Amino acid sequence: MRWRVRLGYPVALVYLALASPTPHWIASGAALAGFGLIIRALAAGHLRKDRELATSGPYARTRNPLYLGSAFMAVGFAVAGHSWWAGGVVVIYFAVFYYAVMKNEEAALLVRFGTSFENYAQKVPLFFPTLLGGGYESSPETGMGQNFSWDQYGRNREYRALIGTIGALAVVWLRLWVRRRYGW
Repeated sequence: MRWRVRLGYPVALVYLALASPTPHWIASGAALAGFGLIIRALAAGHLRKDRELATSGPYARTRNPLYLGSAFMAVGFAVAGHSWWAGGVVVIYFAVFYYAVMKNEEAALLVRFGTSFENYAQKVPLFFPTLLGGGYESSPETGMGQNFSWDQYGRNREYRALIGTIGALAVVWLRLWVRRRYGW
């Protein structure tokens, strides 16, 4: 799965070459990406990597809220590019790599947390969240079900997603400027 990062750079270049951004579409895409950042932030504040199985907050509704947030960010960039071709490149990249990543992580969680993960996985969907009902409720004896923590958000370095998104949106604005200035 290391290839997803390495392949991400050429995908970004192809996206930029195909993009035809406008201020309206960049703003719309930024709003979607911002929603994705919020989902990721909420998830990161509940995730205690390698210490416990995350089942609280957004993890009570989907087993992969970080990737759900990333999906909103990907769709946001697809919209910001204002090009079916550029958007298609982003969406295909995301769909191919992130499904495989989720399945690999599921296997690792099963090994690490065993029956606890099996019980959780039976009640909570892999990706698309349950919106109705109370969500997953962890038992008091497991120690799961923690509240959101800004400290945990920081320990998970989720602020990097915010910085990266701002930087990437700046590059899309630069693409808009180049297109207007030089016609390509």
